[in-house]
Amino acid sequence: MPDPMTSSPASPKTDLRRADINPDFWYPLAWSKDLKRGKTIGRRFGRFPIALVRPEEGSVFALEDRCAHRQVPLSLGKVSGEAVQCCYHGWAYGRSGRCIDVPYLGKGKLPNGVKTYPCREAGGMIFVFPGDASKAESVPLPPLAQVDNPAFKTRHFSPVVKCHYTFLHENLMDMNHQFLHRRQMGQIKARFLGQDAGENFIEARYSFARTGNQQPLAERLIFGKHHDDPTREQPVEEIVSIRTTYPYQSLKIHDKDGDLIMELFSVYVPNTADGMSTQTFGLLSVLRPKTPFLIDLIWPALGIFTHRIFEEDREIMELEQNAWRELGGDHNVEVFPIVRKLRDLLAANGAAPGTDTTAQAEVSREQPADPVVV
Repeated sequence: MPDPMTSSPASPKTDLRRADINPDFWYPLAWSKDLKRGKTIGRRFGRFPIALVRPEEGSVFALEDRCAHRQVPLSLGKVSGEAVQCCYHGWAYGRSGRCIDVPYLGKGKLPNGVKTYPCREAGGMIFVFPGDASKAESVPLPPLAQVDNPAFKTRHFSPVVKCHYTFLHENLMDMNHQFLHRRQMGQIKARFLGQDAGENFIEARYSFARTGNQQPLAERLIFGKHHDDPTREQPVEEIVSIRTTYPYQSLKIHDKDGDLIMELFSVYVPNTADGMSTQTFGLLSVLRPKTPFLIDLIWPALGIFTHRIFEEDREIMELEQNAWRELGGDHNVEVFPIVRKLRDLLAANGAAPGTDTTAQAEVSREQPADPVVV
């Protein structure tokens, strides 16, 4: 019998890196600022290409990014009124996904259309519900850090990481990897304080002890200077909580008085058919200092600092993915209990590999009863 402390919970039959993300949630596919009026852009949710369309008037809508005629991406088309026209022959589709015009046919001979996806905007992001559309109204959008709170300043980030989305959940949840960031963070050690768990979430709490006297400038400007005694370990008084509420992840930092001073929201969206590349959408909210305009002065330094940290994470996660590929599966030996529970949570809530769990929209792609010959 394998030792439970040295074996991974993912068996060969349930390799975590082969599990698809569950589509029955709201996922951002683009930033609102990137889609102008009268334009369309193409994005992917795993195997599914999706066109986001912002008409001259009205809200954004989302369609399958394939014209029903020759399968050309609709995201290359022209927005005309409340519809998008395919760039090839000008077939037009409205927000319902139905074909509403073929320029060289009579109105009575229009073919059926393409799939449509529920679509919303919030927090400066365009969200799509890729799964069973009948569930969209009952599934809430996730809490988006403090993006609407004027007491906080929020920055956006959206790097692509060439790995399965589960690696990103594990990376953030396991604060024991601070050794990786020693050049950016100085010498600190994570101390695990406890956890909470439920059917669809798991949370870990940490504090940090600084074992050296190097404190990064960005950290000092945001949290204040920590007066270190070089003769002994000094605790960092902030408490860090990391929570995966499937499929989203958050990180919150509270000060010694229990006040929230920083919050991170992240969601990881597979952007290739094989699921081995992930588009990250993140919101990082920082409490504004009492000194006016200080946050604006330190904002560039914070951006550089967080970018360097993430680049170190990106490199290591892509190395993990490369090892998985070379070894032909998941050979990780996980001993940290909180990560073992996280892996179980991700496996339990994910979709079986290759399962088409997206429900068909009202509009079918089947040929009409009177086929159109073109």
